[in-house]
Amino acid sequence: MIEYLSKIERFNFWKSIPELGVSRKRYLSRLKKYQNSRLVKVLTGQRRVGKSYLMRQLIADLINEGVDSEHTLYLNMEFSEYNFIQSADDLLLFVHEYFDRFEKNTTGYVFIDEIQNIESWEKAVNALSQDYTRDIRICITGSNAQLLSGELATFLSGRYISFLITAFTFDEFLAVRKTNAGKTEFINYLQNGGLPELFRLPDEESRRYYVSAVYDTVILRDIVERHQIRDVSLLKDIFAFLANNVGNLLSVNSLVGYFKKQNRKTNYETVAQYIGYLENSFIIHKCERFQIKGKEVLSGSMKYYLNDLSFKNFIYPGVHLGWGNLMENLVFLELISRGYKVYTGQLRGKEIDFVAQKGEDIRYIQVAWQLSEESTRDREYAPLLSLKDAYPKCILSADDIALPNNQGIRNILYWNEWAE
Repeated sequence: MIEYLSKIERFNFWKSIPELGVSRKRYLSRLKKYQNSRLVKVLTGQRRVGKSYLMRQLIADLINEGVDSEHTLYLNMEFSEYNFIQSADDLLLFVHEYFDRFEKNTTGYVFIDEIQNIESWEKAVNALSQDYTRDIRICITGSNAQLLSGELATFLSGRYISFLITAFTFDEFLAVRKTNAGKTEFINYLQNGGLPELFRLPDEESRRYYVSAVYDTVILRDIVERHQIRDVSLLKDIFAFLANNVGNLLSVNSLVGYFKKQNRKTNYETVAQYIGYLENSFIIHKCERFQIKGKEVLSGSMKYYLNDLSFKNFIYPGVHLGWGNLMENLVFLELISRGYKVYTGQLRGKEIDFVAQKGEDIRYIQVAWQLSEESTRDREYAPLLSLKDAYPKCILSADDIALPNNQGIRNILYWNEWAE
């Protein structure tokens, strides 16, 4: 026990709190609502979006609010110093031994990073969360949606709450760069993306290498190795196709048809399965169609968005996407970071870019790069004007000046009003 503590002491906050970067206030605020609950807090998301930093910020907040630092235990299963924990039994034994040093009425806080690296981890988390002899609060992170949702649903039904963590949003981008909102900064954000580590790198070449390394890790480690993928080139080409068609309605059949025209041997089941693997690694997100009049999700075609624009801009720079497509991707990410479930809306043959829902909060959003031309204004306003309910409606654009309200529809400048 003493030997293990000496190994991991430098990763814990028992003696001091390290530098933790830009505070992710939006997530911290939502997580703190459950601070006094025994629900297991689950932070999901793609690798390198800042889940570990957020977890450490949670620990620092607890200590700053009066929790004894030794009552927190941080385990990062990607560090070799934690190799003594390989299984659920190892985890249970160590956590119990650690907190047995304190009085029984002590509340313990356990934070486990990349928990999927522990064999049968779900059994240990289930046991700890239900241990009525000691109050243990648990927070975990993971980088695979299928792994977490499957095991959690089986062992922790109704006893956990999940938070999807994205890369830096525009307001966090501004905070880390210590600058104010402006159109120039917004374009910079569109061109570089929001992966936190990018902001430590000195030039475009190093950023390109870094994004390629993250991409390789997600594709080769999280997908190819885990699922024993045989046709790796097809997997990569599917991702490339989705990355270069952001915001377009696509179906599995359309992808199969595209690859068959390229004389590639594939089928519906394989393409659907590979897209599912990409989704589960959080490197892409699907946006299903929602029939507004019938209030139902439609099958078939849907849109796909990248988890961060750096993948498009640094890995596939030769294929140009319009500024409007890039901004549409950012709006989608902004909405899911705010906790919305997001659909693309369909109503009487018209498309509304996004129908965003969070409980009773429903809003309709169109995205356009510029509204200077009359034909563009007519096209973007028409779907929203056809809606007859009272939910908020807006058009997000990157114009220099916002247009006046049009029958209750606001024109919001993304680079200005959404930089909050």
